[in-house]
Amino acid sequence: MTASAITSVETVAALLFGLAVLHTFSTRYFEHLAHTKTAHAGLWHLLGEVETVFGFWALLLLVFMAFAHGWGTTSEYLDSRRFVEPMFVFVIMVMAASRPIMQLSSDAVAVTARALPLPPRSAVYFLSLSMVPLLGSLITEPAAMTLAALMLRDEIFSRGASNRLKYATVAALFVNVSIGGTLTNFAAPPVLMVAAKWDWSTAHMFATMGWKAATAVLINALVLTMLFRRELARRPISDKSGRRRVPGIFVAVNLALVAAVVVSNHDPEVFMGIFLVFLGLAEAYKRYHDKLLLREGLMVAFFLAGLIVIGGQQQWWLEDALANLDGSTLFFGAAALTAITDNAALTYLGSLVEGVSEEFKYALVAGAVAGGGLTVIANAPNPAGYSLLKDSFDEQSINPLGLLLAALPPTLVAIGCLWGFRGSVTEIFDLELWQRWFSELDRPFLFLLILPFVVAAVGLWAELIRDKGKVIEKESDVSNK
Repeated sequence: MTASAITSVETVAALLFGLAVLHTFSTRYFEHLAHTKTAHAGLWHLLGEVETVFGFWALLLLVFMAFAHGWGTTSEYLDSRRFVEPMFVFVIMVMAASRPIMQLSSDAVAVTARALPLPPRSAVYFLSLSMVPLLGSLITEPAAMTLAALMLRDEIFSRGASNRLKYATVAALFVNVSIGGTLTNFAAPPVLMVAAKWDWSTAHMFATMGWKAATAVLINALVLTMLFRRELARRPISDKSGRRRVPGIFVAVNLALVAAVVVSNHDPEVFMGIFLVFLGLAEAYKRYHDKLLLREGLMVAFFLAGLIVIGGQQQWWLEDALANLDGSTLFFGAAALTAITDNAALTYLGSLVEGVSEEFKYALVAGAVAGGGLTVIANAPNPAGYSLLKDSFDEQSINPLGLLLAALPPTLVAIGCLWGFRGSVTEIFDLELWQRWFSELDRPFLFLLILPFVVAAVGLWAELIRDKGKVIEKESDVSNK
């Protein structure tokens, strides 16, 4: 394409990207319309699915490219994108959520819970927010997200949990999974994007970032466990005594298949072949399987594929913005910017900047993973957790505004550990540092950066107005009666 053609595509892509971010924060409104405007409930429900957001706007981008520059150019662009991550997340999500793997994980959590000086329900809750996210450094973050989300859904959310507990838990889960995969160099997508180019080994990751992330994970999990200990104590313990156990040999076979998929996560031809073997066994031994999460996995893959398509055209402003930042400014900028873009894409674009220092590398990756729980789009495994847990919330939707606010405290803990342990944690409250950072930002970049927070403020105002209207309506009904 010519330079002018590229400029037109990039301009439209940036506009659509901003609309997609706005749409992400508006899904709860569409879900509300689906329940109140039944004439077009199907359309509103479709637009209210977070998993369809970026896929929907990516399709519009492709339509524009096809009409403006021809299908050949559009096809060439699609061929230049790498869709391994959506494929892998789909495969590992379905396999990790299967009954053999869930039985093994539940048994491991139950055994560990008995060794903790906590009530049974609190111990399970603590381990679901700590041990399982940290296990993501071995089994990959998408698998850890799937396991933890299913445990929390079945043990906590399905038993009348309060909205306060659910939002705080989902937010902490997203943050902990984002940082919990940094103990190795292959499990967290933001780390995987730069590890080979920057020659980061597992030993390097654990020494420079992993132990700090583990500290933040444990703090977040422990604080929430203590904060909600009374409510957790009232939750009944699920009775699984009547459920057929999966034989140990079948669990071992499925575990071996999952391990093979994790090892071959760079080779879609290999892990898709292994996945077909898994599907064959699941069909042959239906008595040892519940319904596979094929629809949920495909929706998450669609979300990530759309993010790759539309995010691939954001390099023109993201790369320049990152190149102009350094040290603390880069760390806090990456943490905030992650809220509106996938953190793996962010670190990849940062890796394109040549001749950077070790401080630049650490600040970029640490900031990207620290902000990975602020929104659904911030980290690749988040849509998987969202898909599994959303039905436990009002109107079968997690309010993005509530998630953003609930994620701020655990995100600050992550920031304090990842950055404060290497410098002064008081930098978070340094107004001169924040002013210098904002003064160095380009205006288009600044607009996209503050967009979700503006939308969040407007959305919160709208929610308050709607709640106030409901109260007035109830009072009016009572007075009429």
